[in-house]
Amino acid sequence: MTRATIVLGLAVALAAAPAWAQQNPFGSPQLIEAAKKEGKMVYYTANFAEVEQEVIKAFNKRFPEIRIEMVRAPGGQLITRVKTEAAAGKLLADVVDHSDRGLMRELEDLFQDYAPPNAADYLDSARVSPKLWPRITLGWSIAYNAALVKNPPKKWLDLLKPEYKGKLIGHVVAPGGGTTWTRVMFERQVLGEDFWTKEAAQDIALYPSGAPLSDALVRGEVSVAPLLYNIVFNKMKDGAPLDFFFPEEGVPIIPFADGIPKTAQNPNAAKLFLNWCLSEEGQTFMIKELGNLTSLKKAPVYPKGFDPARVKVWLPDFGQFEKLRAAWVEDWNRIYGYRQ
Repeated sequence: MTRATIVLGLAVALAAAPAWAQQNPFGSPQLIEAAKKEGKMVYYTANFAEVEQEVIKAFNKRFPEIRIEMVRAPGGQLITRVKTEAAAGKLLADVVDHSDRGLMRELEDLFQDYAPPNAADYLDSARVSPKLWPRITLGWSIAYNAALVKNPPKKWLDLLKPEYKGKLIGHVVAPGGGTTWTRVMFERQVLGEDFWTKEAAQDIALYPSGAPLSDALVRGEVSVAPLLYNIVFNKMKDGAPLDFFFPEEGVPIIPFADGIPKTAQNPNAAKLFLNWCLSEEGQTFMIKELGNLTSLKKAPVYPKGFDPARVKVWLPDFGQFEKLRAAWVEDWNRIYGYRQ
């Protein structure tokens, strides 16, 4: 190789370096310009409207040119709406966001190919389709009423201690949805085949969902409760006398699934929105401000009390998640004496 060739190659590399270093983590300049030209998008979500409004505000601080129209509906209703509109050729959504990966995978053919700029940074196991991405990842914690519990538990197995017998522990019931089924599956696979039987003997107080359980915990009707961390986070932010910990045996996580329909009228704005949400900036915002976790291989930040050297996230095998659900939920209902 001649000296001239080396010099030329070095010059090319130096010229390219600034462009690479300045590459926008939210997409190419062409995508951003096209998204701004569209100027809007329609966003279907099963998440809480108040939470998503915070996400939209944060996104608009970065991209104020894009107006987001949000349509919020409970999980089952949202899936029905998407199916009905798609069948009629009138699906309005530019992005669909849902907590149940299984239901979204059934609709996989409705969505276009999409991947964020940092696709390689995400756990493969957090996705059930190349078209669907875990914009949100929730995680389980164990919360307690700090005004009542002076010697709190420190791990999942502490819930079996005699001192917590007699409706002091609250649980969301196993049929409560995909997030609860993740916790239930974790209990049986990680804590042991006999965990349910031993815990049910504690005379557990049962609740239909996390909202009434968290309210009961604040009022002192129960003292300890496994709850999604984002619920605990927001209660504490509002001044509730709660504290929590991430158990050392593992933190079950629930990745959502987000996709862009093939019929999206504002596909560039949709891609930019998801790119921002899935970026390090977006994930950092959702961890620090909303109490989420992340499906990134390496979290940009960790919530209070989450020591990655001590605590590991637990993600269920998706095939087992689908296959075992009906039979195991039935077993759980029988053991805990729950009737729907």
